Amino acid sequence: MERLVIIPTYNEKENIEAIIQAVMELPIEYHVLIIDDGSPDGTAQIVKTLMQTRYANRLFIVERAGKQGLGTAYITGFKWAIEHQYDYIFEMDADFSHNPQDLLKLYDACSTGGADVAIGSRYVSGVNVVNWPMGRVLMSYFASKYVRTVLGVDIHDTTAGFMCYTRRVLETIDLDHIHFKGYAFQIEMKFTAYKCGFKITEVPIIFVNRVLGTSKMSGGIFSEALLGVIRLKIQSWFRKYPQVIR
Repeated sequence: MERLVIIPTYNEKENIEAIIQAVMELPIEYHVLIIDDGSPDGTAQIVKTLMQTRYANRLFIVERAGKQGLGTAYITGFKWAIEHQYDYIFEMDADFSHNPQDLLKLYDACSTGGADVAIGSRYVSGVNVVNWPMGRVLMSYFASKYVRTVLGVDIHDTTAGFMCYTRRVLETIDLDHIHFKGYAFQIEMKFTAYKCGFKITEVPIIFVNRVLGTSKMSGGIFSEALLGVIRLKIQSWFRKYPQVIR
């Protein structure tokens, strides 16, 4: 089994069937794992119906009780992917802010381009964000600049949530040692992969703000990210990271 796309969901009934269909119709085969945090709007039931009627053996779901955070959703998905021996593991949002067609570019960056981690980057070639309020664009952009400076990583989009990891990266990182639950999780994963010596590549994408459903972003999420990088930097002085052997 090669490619698994992990999509965390909470109240995504307006988007979930369409995003799954878009991934399933790509010219190479991807499997999809939904991590649903007890969506009261019936998101999980839509997924289970699709599993039974259209996408048997390619679509899977893990249902969790209540909202437990983006980071723990992905950690759950990563462990599932390792257990089922997928070679390339992707993160993607359910709301079409990430174009499913760009999964092909992320895969190419890792499968033929030599990357261990591929980031779908909003900022590697300017600012490629559509339909965000200017205040949010500036907050996101300068947050990434801040993280890049404090942590000393050559990554333009440190909070990106559109990713491809090779299985070796997820097997090397101690996933139980990843602590952040919100968008700081994205920073912690990238920084840890960087400290382990993995090759990280940024692939330019255009990020489009959701049309349907409700955003899960909040000011608290950014606060966690901004304060969390200080903690990450200090911890890195005392922590020994496993090193990849090439």
